[in-house]
Amino acid sequence: MLVTSLELLEDAKKNHYAVGAFNVENMEMVIAVLKAAEETKSPVIMQTTPGTIKYAGADFYFANIKAAAERASVPVVCHLDHGNNFEIAVSAFHTGYTSIMIDGSKLSFEENISLTKSVVKVCHAGGVPVEAELGRVGGKEDGLDNTKTENPFTDPGEAAEFVERTGCDSLAVAVGTAHGVYKGVPQINFDVLSKIHELVNIPLVLHGTSGVPDEQVIECIKTGVCKVNYATDLRIAFTRGIKEYIKNNPDAFDPKKYGVVAIEEVKKYTAQKMLLMAKKF
Repeated sequence: MLVTSLELLEDAKKNHYAVGAFNVENMEMVIAVLKAAEETKSPVIMQTTPGTIKYAGADFYFANIKAAAERASVPVVCHLDHGNNFEIAVSAFHTGYTSIMIDGSKLSFEENISLTKSVVKVCHAGGVPVEAELGRVGGKEDGLDNTKTENPFTDPGEAAEFVERTGCDSLAVAVGTAHGVYKGVPQINFDVLSKIHELVNIPLVLHGTSGVPDEQVIECIKTGVCKVNYATDLRIAFTRGIKEYIKNNPDAFDPKKYGVVAIEEVKKYTAQKMLLMAKKF
């Protein structure tokens, strides 16, 4: 069943758990994430970035996720991740995406508010919730480049004002994570996260979670995070499966053969994260 993210995240907030959001790059990854969701009986958010949409088109990914949702016995959300301008956000909305993120974090505070409010106005008219971002999650991945971020953390006071003035439904916060592959062990700033949680009454979102130790993810969920994003590790798992199969079967040429192996690798990884987030804290 295809649903919006609003009901899932509000339930997660009320009952102190988190919903996993997984970036899908192709049909095989959609299949893998759906298998994991069914196996663990977990609600799931499947999401695509503007870079991924550029690869094949929002309509292609929406069709894949919609088909998965129609087969599923669990709720499925089709989410735009890091929509970086009004046109992309509204285009995904009109395509049928059931959750939209507008990321104005590179703009000034007032410009971010203005952009977010404009997307909220359009999407709320159609019953679709909006995720926004304040502060900059570091790193570089899939066309996102925050490697030159000066202040790595979201200001708690600004977060409260931002939510009040924009009417966004969930907020991605910068608390020490980064997109892409970490060079060391990331360290979440739980003091900042806790202060944001005290001042903001909507679900919080953690980006750049691939490579973050499970213990820190659990602590984030205890401190108000209701949506946890994974992307890089799914790509790594998918590619690992293909490489291993080709290594052992160098004459292979049928993509279905190594596709099955890649699906299994992504499914295993995703299922483990779903079970972690499903615990109520």
